[in-house]
Amino acid sequence: MRSQIPQTTRAVLVRKSSSKSSNGYVNNASLETLSIPPLKDGEILVKIHAFAFNHRDVWIRLGKYPSIEEVNKRVFFAPSHGWDEHPDAPESEFGVIGGVRWPAVGTFAEYVVIEKDKVFLSAPHLSDINMAAWPLAGVTAWRATMINAAVELGQNILITGIGGGVALVALQLAVAQGASVYVTSGSEEKINRAISLGAKGGASYKNPNWPKEIHKLIRKNSPAGSSTFLDAVIDSGGGDIMSLVGSILKQGGRVVCYGMTANPKITFTMREVLRNQKLLGSTMGSTQDLHDATKFLSKHKIVPVVSHVFRGLENVEKGFEMLRTGEQFGKVVIEVGNAHENLKTKL
Repeated sequence: MRSQIPQTTRAVLVRKSSSKSSNGYVNNASLETLSIPPLKDGEILVKIHAFAFNHRDVWIRLGKYPSIEEVNKRVFFAPSHGWDEHPDAPESEFGVIGGVRWPAVGTFAEYVVIEKDKVFLSAPHLSDINMAAWPLAGVTAWRATMINAAVELGQNILITGIGGGVALVALQLAVAQGASVYVTSGSEEKINRAISLGAKGGASYKNPNWPKEIHKLIRKNSPAGSSTFLDAVIDSGGGDIMSLVGSILKQGGRVVCYGMTANPKITFTMREVLRNQKLLGSTMGSTQDLHDATKFLSKHKIVPVVSHVFRGLENVEKGFEMLRTGEQFGKVVIEVGNAHENLKTKL
């Protein structure tokens, strides 16, 4: 029996503000009611049960981001378009979800229209809330760890700035792959929580000698005769990362940067050239990457870390504030509906 298709949806829209807020926002976020447009061929209507925040959402608020049948299956969908399967980079103009066909609508809504080929079946072992924490963080972390860093069994891997959604998924992926993972954070509590997820140890980046501390941990944990250097670094800070890790990164080792929260530039000198060390930019990934990452997620029963869950679109501002202050450990999720009901798609 077909259920009635809704004609409207509530959604959080970001619009230009007349003045900057006390939090530094130049764009307001307001809950509005929108009409759902008629579906085109190849599109489906998805009911949102939960969605997760990404730092991109805060950057948009701050004005810093650049330019019908009921099937009773839980689904999620690709967070981007324009990159299907090319191994190196998007085949066409790359776009991130945040404008499907309605003005500036992403997943901060009750319903969203999306192309059928962008829809994936949810991993059976995950709830809607944990599934919401997966797509963007998952594909970004997969690209950084498995594709660009080429993480393998027995390698020594460093992940900086542990606590964010991508860094934590990168940790889980690398641990599942059999690597020895080390982390940095400004919080001892976050380091200890990373250890509980499988990290071998970590150091505070507030200590200027943190690279030596990481190297000491590697030497302590490495079997006799094995390498005591890092094989790769997964970084989100930028800045002087190459000079900091250069002496503990093996010759030919890789630094994969998927963000530059500390500094929008990275210094690359002749010292790194002579050591054949590589600096690789990494952002999100292809639809094929997301397929591969989700298969790996299901095989290893990985559960993305959720820091906080707020219930109802009315509480979206609480999520923005948590990301702005950096208090979270894992993803911040809004539960739109009852996460224990089946998510239904209208084909």
